[in-house]
Amino acid sequence: MELQPIGVIRTPHKTLEQMPIQPIGATGVPGRIELDPDLADGLCDLAGFSHIIVLYHFHRAGKPALTVIPFLDNKPRGVFATRAPSRPNPIGLSILKLNSLQGAVLNVENVDILDGTPLLDIKPYAPVFVHQPEPIRSGWLERSGDAVKVARSDQRFIKKS
Repeated sequence: MELQPIGVIRTPHKTLEQMPIQPIGATGVPGRIELDPDLADGLCDLAGFSHIIVLYHFHRAGKPALTVIPFLDNKPRGVFATRAPSRPNPIGLSILKLNSLQGAVLNVENVDILDGTPLLDIKPYAPVFVHQPEPIRSGWLERSGDAVKVARSDQRFIKKS
């Protein structure tokens, strides 16, 4: 398997310090996605969606760990029960508000992503595809309440030189 970036994500978050850890903590934060111009035709009809799912490479993440201490807890957790970036495949996912399209540039909002992050894919967010009618459990995160809205990144998952 070989993946190649299809663009780059531009944000005001130049360092990991104090960066929001999820889009809910980045409400109103603007950014833009600069898609490879050769792929611009793939954006046709995307402007009709208010939100997009972006998949990206955690290019600054440290080495993979199967157990991590996540931002919203002080107890070690299995990496697959977290959204920590130090994963076997360091792929991030965010749902962003799509404000406008201009050529191969997408102006977005609620950006919790480090500036310069390589973009892997864009998908339209369609609630009808993801709606879960049964009650949803959030495991250990249920005790976190609204802490995710104010939680900020630190150095715990950064790539060491």
